[in-house]
Amino acid sequence: MSGVNSTQQDVDIDLAQLFRAVWQRRVRVIAITLAGACAALAIAKVMSPEYRSEARILIEQRAPAFAATTSGNDAGAGPLLDELNIASQVQILQSADLVKQVITNLKLYDRPEFAAGNNGSALSDILIKLHLKQAAADKAPEERMLDAFNSRLQVYQINSSRVIGISFTSRNPDLAASVPNAMAQVYLSMQSGAKLDSNSEATRWLEPEIAKLRDKVSEAEKKVADYRSANGLLQTSQNNNFATQQLADISTQLAQVRGDKANAEARAQAVRSALSSGRSTDTLADVAGSQTIQRLKATQSNLESQISDLSTTLMDGHPRLKSLRAQLVDIRQQIDRETQRILASIENEAKVAQLREQQLLAQSNTLKADSARAGEDEVGLNALEREATAERQLLETYLARYREAASRVDKNSSPADARIVSTAVEPVDPSFPKVGPIVVVATLATFILTAIVIMLAELFSGRALRPVGLVRKEDAAALETAQRTHPVTEPAPVRPVARANSVETPASMLSVPVEEIPVRAADTVTAPEQAIALDTAITPDHGPKQVVQTAAEEEEDFSIQSVADYLIDSGSRLAIAISPTGDNGSTATVMLARIIADAGSRIVLVDMTGTGCPSRLMAEHDELPGVTDLLCGEAAFGDTIHQDRLSDAHLVPQGMSDLARAMRGADRLSLILDALGSAYDIVLVECGAAEVSGVARLTRSKETEIILSMPEPDENQFIAAMTEFQKAGYEHIILMSGWREEHDPDTRRDAA
Repeated sequence: MSGVNSTQQDVDIDLAQLFRAVWQRRVRVIAITLAGACAALAIAKVMSPEYRSEARILIEQRAPAFAATTSGNDAGAGPLLDELNIASQVQILQSADLVKQVITNLKLYDRPEFAAGNNGSALSDILIKLHLKQAAADKAPEERMLDAFNSRLQVYQINSSRVIGISFTSRNPDLAASVPNAMAQVYLSMQSGAKLDSNSEATRWLEPEIAKLRDKVSEAEKKVADYRSANGLLQTSQNNNFATQQLADISTQLAQVRGDKANAEARAQAVRSALSSGRSTDTLADVAGSQTIQRLKATQSNLESQISDLSTTLMDGHPRLKSLRAQLVDIRQQIDRETQRILASIENEAKVAQLREQQLLAQSNTLKADSARAGEDEVGLNALEREATAERQLLETYLARYREAASRVDKNSSPADARIVSTAVEPVDPSFPKVGPIVVVATLATFILTAIVIMLAELFSGRALRPVGLVRKEDAAALETAQRTHPVTEPAPVRPVARANSVETPASMLSVPVEEIPVRAADTVTAPEQAIALDTAITPDHGPKQVVQTAAEEEEDFSIQSVADYLIDSGSRLAIAISPTGDNGSTATVMLARIIADAGSRIVLVDMTGTGCPSRLMAEHDELPGVTDLLCGEAAFGDTIHQDRLSDAHLVPQGMSDLARAMRGADRLSLILDALGSAYDIVLVECGAAEVSGVARLTRSKETEIILSMPEPDENQFIAAMTEFQKAGYEHIILMSGWREEHDPDTRRDAA
């Protein structure tokens, strides 16, 4: 473990080594486990057995058999059997009075078991000394007895039912069964006694109250009779008095008289109209119904018949005809006079009806005044009747309750609202300790604790930790051999190239006698072949001198895949990509970011180019806030980070603000990159064809990885760029020459 810390590398827990360490010590683990099982078995056998028994009580409303026929509302008179009622009964079963009665009935105070229960344990002594618990000696004997009893008692409600369970634990199986049964019996007796007490108290209280109510009812009814007699409120029916009834009769007669009057006037008008117009009155009922009119009509008809018969044989001037015609005229006059008499009779009938109407109206007005006075008098009468009715109803209620309470003063007539559904039986097997489960649990616990102790010891010793991203010994040896083969005047620290799998040795190293600048390339993720470390020497006039390949048998690899593997394995937090050749280099940087994201690392690419090539390749559209907007203060920090449209990589685009105004705040770029570095595994900055002075403003550290993105490397251009960065103090320079041609075309297409 010390070796790991000295190299300042990340470490991971080797689970296989942890299980391997447990397996190597399996004999010890088995021995300790067996010892723990034997100890648990011995302790379980030594412990005194305890027995538990249970009785169950059903809470329900109970009434005597005759109650169903004598009272139909008893079922609703009792308390509701809801959850609160059941919980209340549980508390009653645990009450001190009930427990004391059970203790007395069973004489538990003579049992040594309860005396021993008062003895405290070591933990109790500690709590007493810390004043966290009261000493048993400070309590009264009765209180100590209750505490010992309650510690063994358990009263609970069975889930989703009205059944209450009573369980008791004791070292004596007979006592374990006796206590729940005794508690159930005492509880039922208390419930029945409470009902009897309630009935007796009700009877004693109702007797004097009923006597008082009888006097009050008699007095109230006498007041009603006296008031009715004094005010003349003679009652003719259930709801009407004499004045009101008489007024109703007068109103009926008045309506009838008015109808007769209207009928007579209509008949007279009809006769009068017939006479004035000369129409025949034979159709009028009053005229046609007259006996005189009927006789005259018959005579008229006879005369008309004779005249008609004689006119055929005699001349008009014949005396016989003249006589008959004179008789006919006389008959007609008699009919008219009789009709006038009938009209006068009808008019007299109408006048009589009018006079009767006037008399009835006068009587009606008088009765209305009398009825109004009777209504005012009935207000007081109604008040007295209501009072008498209320007193009578209360008396009847008290009499019914009294008869009911008196019929239930017997013990058998007031059963408790509960019954025993399961009695406690003497247990055969102890409830504690359960030897089998205790041994099994102790064995498993001993085995697990032993394994955990071994694993912790392995972790603290460092044997179960494996380094992540370390350089293999053969790689370091190869670098040392290369350095001895090509000595330099002023050696600079040359770091070996980290690869995805670290299985191959460095292939070559380039050096010149003045100064070295390491250039590293990483192997591919899918088919790693080699790692390259370059030492390039610059002459005093800063011109290239020579490039020597130390391992000519292996091919150099500066591909995008190799650079991605190196950045992931080396744990680099910040990398700055320079593209001297323009947008083709920026495109390669975009491919690098997507490969790193596909490998599972969190990466963000910051577009610092002038052309905005990475933003066009990765962003959904061109109008996204980015670096320039952040520097100008026109966008929030979180609004400038966007998702790549083809991978899991994130992008901070160029932005839409003015570039010249944004560069006034270029000093804030280092703070922005530091903030991104705290949230991402790798921060990749694409600067395009930038100069060293521009790169120096991005970071304060010279240990930053500098990536020269040159898909088509030019030796002179590469050496010139390396020279400039070396003069500025940057030594970690990586060449990225493009995509490896033999790689799968589909993968290359996806990365692009």
